[in-house]
Amino acid sequence: MIRFENVGMRYGMGPEVLRDVSFHLERGSFHFLTGPSGAGKTSLLKLMFLSHRPSRGLISMFGHDIATTARKDLPALRRRIGIVFQEFRLLDHLTTYENVALPLQVSGREEASYRDDVRELLAWVGLGEKMEAKPSTLSGGEQQRAAIARAVVAQPELLLADEPTGNVDPEMGERLMRLFVELNRLGTSILIATHDHALVEQVGAPELVIKGGELTYHG
Repeated sequence: MIRFENVGMRYGMGPEVLRDVSFHLERGSFHFLTGPSGAGKTSLLKLMFLSHRPSRGLISMFGHDIATTARKDLPALRRRIGIVFQEFRLLDHLTTYENVALPLQVSGREEASYRDDVRELLAWVGLGEKMEAKPSTLSGGEQQRAAIARAVVAQPELLLADEPTGNVDPEMGERLMRLFVELNRLGTSILIATHDHALVEQVGAPELVIKGGELTYHG
């Protein structure tokens, strides 16, 4: 499903932030991405979300060679991916409900077909009373939960999450991890970047460990 071979990445003319990264993730797998701050975790997620191109190497996503995929075809591939950014990226002019429902709306579904599902998901992540609130009125933890709900609502083929439990209390963190595990059981491949080793031990999924821009362990 996802294959990286000797991938390098740099920003502009700067030095490579990722070097010779190689790994393969099967469909329906669950992995953690760990490593110290500045190691390259977020850069790797950007490559997997197709928001950046590699400076060298091969990336294959869903059977497509990204180097030869036309730019106009990338949005269709991105719609198969759910992503939780550290900065959340909620749209300020939309309500919490509208932000979470956006992937379903963009896919062309009628609201009547998903309204109850979105409301149930918001209740699950503790935002049942905040559905009409705008992002600017939400706390950091509430915004994070809304971003997670938006990422999973369409049951994507691949979910990428950058520190998804970083701004929530342990009880909500455990609740969110149950959501990810259940999504994985339904067939979604999941890669979660985290510093929380207790979280990794709790789930027991294999790790990709990155240090200094290089993948040092895959297993």
